[in-house]
Amino acid sequence: MSTTKELWVFAEQREGKIAGVVYELLSEGQILCEKSGYTLCAVLPSADGASLCQELYNFGAKKVYTIDDPKLKDYQNDYYSRAVAQLIHEKKPEIVLYGATTIGRSLAPTVAVMVNAGLTADCTQLDFDVEAGNLLQTRPAFGGNIMATIICPDNRPQMATVRSNVFKKTKVSDSESGEQVSYNVDLSAVPERMRRLESVHEADNTIDLNAAQYIVSGGRGVGKPENFKIIYDLASELGAAVGASRATVDAGWISHHHQVGQTGKTVCPVVYVACGISGAIQHLAGMQSSDVIVAINKDPDAPIFDVADFGLIGDLHAIVPEFQKQIAAAKA
Repeated sequence: MSTTKELWVFAEQREGKIAGVVYELLSEGQILCEKSGYTLCAVLPSADGASLCQELYNFGAKKVYTIDDPKLKDYQNDYYSRAVAQLIHEKKPEIVLYGATTIGRSLAPTVAVMVNAGLTADCTQLDFDVEAGNLLQTRPAFGGNIMATIICPDNRPQMATVRSNVFKKTKVSDSESGEQVSYNVDLSAVPERMRRLESVHEADNTIDLNAAQYIVSGGRGVGKPENFKIIYDLASELGAAVGASRATVDAGWISHHHQVGQTGKTVCPVVYVACGISGAIQHLAGMQSSDVIVAINKDPDAPIFDVADFGLIGDLHAIVPEFQKQIAAAKA
């Protein structure tokens, strides 16, 4: 429990580019550090971390621990976990946050075992108990039917993976300064159990849900798979990505890549249009941080209206085409 009063954010990078969730965690880390009095730091394993530090400073990091090694150029769990765990053992931070990405979900539990720390997965909210000194880690539980707040009072560091798009990115400025601390780790004794042979980027002409500024989602109220055409048509008019509820994905109406919610993607667009979606808590967990939520549903008591900024009660098959027509007219 003897620790350095620092809050760390794992600065995930791919091909020399910092992942967007890192900026979200640094932004939330600024708030947590104001409450706790801790120093906000980033941990950056890579082949050349110095070139990436400035953006981390700009989003609030006061210190960046760079761990440079050619073996850390691309993510490999054995190398990354050894490097991060060794740094934790030596510097003893209070809190370590990771994005709940493919990499974060692989790295965080491995490091947790290596440093004998607790870990809360897939958090959607964070807070700090000043009196007890505990990180309050909130995540959906029991199939999303409740939101559980978890603490790790007995071991340090307190660690959590956090979903993308649940916190807003808040840049301090474009010219912040900070301290770079270079850390050397010997990875020569780590066996090379895996080797990256090739990176293949998925070719997809659709708009990425995670990056979309506008999303139009369809739910069970769409009626049948062919009716998703009106969702695609409205999305096309708005320049939006297409989302879907779990019910439609489970029914085979649309692929899992479009699913928004607890077991799908967490999104944070400027505008989210929910068509025929009732608003189960599992779905709300994935989209309720959107800037503006527009709900279209014929059930006036649908839970989606509790979070919607604008609600239209009626048949989506009548409303959506009219909505699309008026958008087209406004653009003309």
